[in-house]
Amino acid sequence: MTLYIAQFTAKHRIIQVEENSIFIWKQDSGEIDTAMLANKIKRESSIHFFNLVAGKNYEIALDDITVTVWLAEPFAG
Repeated sequence: MTLYIAQFTAKHRIIQVEENSIFIWKQDSGEIDTAMLANKIKRESSIHFFNLVAGKNYEIALDDITVTVWLAEPFAG
């Protein structure tokens, strides 16, 4: 397994705050599937970020989040 790091931006359809962050994950060495990575970021990071921003009275749906991966590469940590 190889450790990777990605720089990304996540935007919500309604909420005007953007998440600009990094994401670290492990996968078998090889090609990075950016569509799969964007979905993984939505599920494991962005959904929680926007839930914190929105508070308890607004439900966040994964379909309302768009993730742009700017850079992804192996991470030597």
